[in-house]
Amino acid sequence: METITKQSPQGCNNICPTPPPLPGPAMNCRRKGSATKGNSCASTATRDLWDNLFDRGYRADVTVRTNDGGIIYAHAGVLGMASPVLRGMLKQAKGVGHKRLISIHGVQHDAVRVFIRFLYSSCYEQEEMKELVLPLLVLSHAFVVPQLKRICEQQLENSLLTLDNVVDVFQLSLLCDAPRLVLLTHRMILRNIKAVSATEGWIAMKRSHPALEKEILESMIYEDQMEKERIRKLNERKIYLQLYEAMEALVHICRDGCRTIGPCDKDLKDDQKPCTYEACKGIELLVRHFAGCKLRVPGGCIHCKRMWQLLELHSRLCADSGSCRVPLCRNFKDKIKKQFKKDEMKWKVLAKKILSTKRIGGEPYFLSSKSISSY
Repeated sequence: METITKQSPQGCNNICPTPPPLPGPAMNCRRKGSATKGNSCASTATRDLWDNLFDRGYRADVTVRTNDGGIIYAHAGVLGMASPVLRGMLKQAKGVGHKRLISIHGVQHDAVRVFIRFLYSSCYEQEEMKELVLPLLVLSHAFVVPQLKRICEQQLENSLLTLDNVVDVFQLSLLCDAPRLVLLTHRMILRNIKAVSATEGWIAMKRSHPALEKEILESMIYEDQMEKERIRKLNERKIYLQLYEAMEALVHICRDGCRTIGPCDKDLKDDQKPCTYEACKGIELLVRHFAGCKLRVPGGCIHCKRMWQLLELHSRLCADSGSCRVPLCRNFKDKIKKQFKKDEMKWKVLAKKILSTKRIGGEPYFLSSKSISSY
């Protein structure tokens, strides 16, 4: 015993542990991409076992009647465990011999068969889903089978939703409490209203549910108004951004100088680097015109009028008029105190929107939007 204890550490270093076996086909959950028939979360053997139990009806104790006199044999234990609604129906069902009888009407026989088969093996064939997705959505909602309901919603969302069936899917989504599908179908209808309004589904909805058609048309008008409002705000924001850039360029020209214009106490270098302010060239041309125009009074020249407005706007944004190099900045600050309240509010709102558009707070040469509101 003592010898084994002393040698065991050395022996462990020379022995590699046995690798675990690779997962075989008997795994409970089907891996993505595995070559199995239909779609299922169970292994092939388990799925085949439940499919055979359903297909052969071995010791079935429930008879399900469908449209056109169709009959499907099933097992009460499976149906009761898979659906609380079916469980309640089985409790109240009358027996014929050893079998209880329930009826499922309103959808075609094939849809009921695929539905009950799903309760057994949680699987379906893609071709059957493609053909019967709408009645399966109704059955899964009516009999409270959330797994099948999610599958139907995903199939419609991914590939089965078309312009021809979008109105029908929209109405069923409202009835079956599928909010995501309602949103997707509603958007699809609005984007393709001209083509959708010519389909049989739209014509049937117009005849049977005119109020629903009215709501869709009203929502289309609302969406159009919201889109116009969004474009208006984007254009407005673009203007405010351009004004802010113009203010920056004006301060830059008067403080540092650019190209041929600059402070009187500063010489511009010949090898000066290109300006990084996008609005600089336009502001420089405006300043040069303003300096030499003979109709410089406000209202006399449209270009000079614009320059007066830019100078006044700068004075409202300027953080320190005492040391500011922009012309007339202090004069406009004094003028603000004597301005009418109505005009004052217009300028204050404009200045605040410019600052909030740029989202700055306490830049070196400008006030913050909070400071604009306080003065």
